[in-house]
Amino acid sequence: MREREPLSRERVLVVAVGLADADGIAKLTMRRLAAELGVEAMSLYYHLPGKTGLLDGLLETVLAEVVAATRAVPLAGDWRVTLRGWFLAAREVMLRHPWAPGLLGPGRAIPPSVFAYYELILASLIEAGFSYRIAHRALHAFGSMPLGFVQETFGPAADGDLDEQQLAAMAETMPHVAAMVAAELHDAADPTLGWCDSGVEFAFTLDLLFDSLERYR
Repeated sequence: MREREPLSRERVLVVAVGLADADGIAKLTMRRLAAELGVEAMSLYYHLPGKTGLLDGLLETVLAEVVAATRAVPLAGDWRVTLRGWFLAAREVMLRHPWAPGLLGPGRAIPPSVFAYYELILASLIEAGFSYRIAHRALHAFGSMPLGFVQETFGPAADGDLDEQQLAAMAETMPHVAAMVAAELHDAADPTLGWCDSGVEFAFTLDLLFDSLERYR
């Protein structure tokens, strides 16, 4: 008889991330997680203090993956190339875990490793010749992009992309918005993290910010 692998916080979180990736964060419960691990639900509380502790642990795990991915990107001689590589590497992580951006917000503890990541970003800017004043403003301008996603102002339609009938109705009162949406509707296979957040748009926004910051430098 094979000896069962001991339960640990790391093992619980690895399995939890896999379940969230497969079924979505809304379907992840302590009971479901315990069943996947082959243990009683109460035994999880030795490692994670309830659902809040589970969500904090999920966020910590994904952000650690972001930090590891960015550290693996080679440094470049141009600060823009370096940061672009870091942010795009972070985006690849978030695309694997599209539920993760929803865990970032007020009241959620940010792991210390993330502050260390922002230290790297600041160091890159300062070494490139930026003042702390402009570097501070750069971080505000970047928003959530260093972590690989963009906080969208408008979410998707409740049942997915707008159909032709909805677009026609919109065109009567908002012709320019309707025309833009019709022109820009994404292919269903296009990887997104929020509405209108394709890889092309993400990279476009990065280049726009970097080029503007270069003028300040």
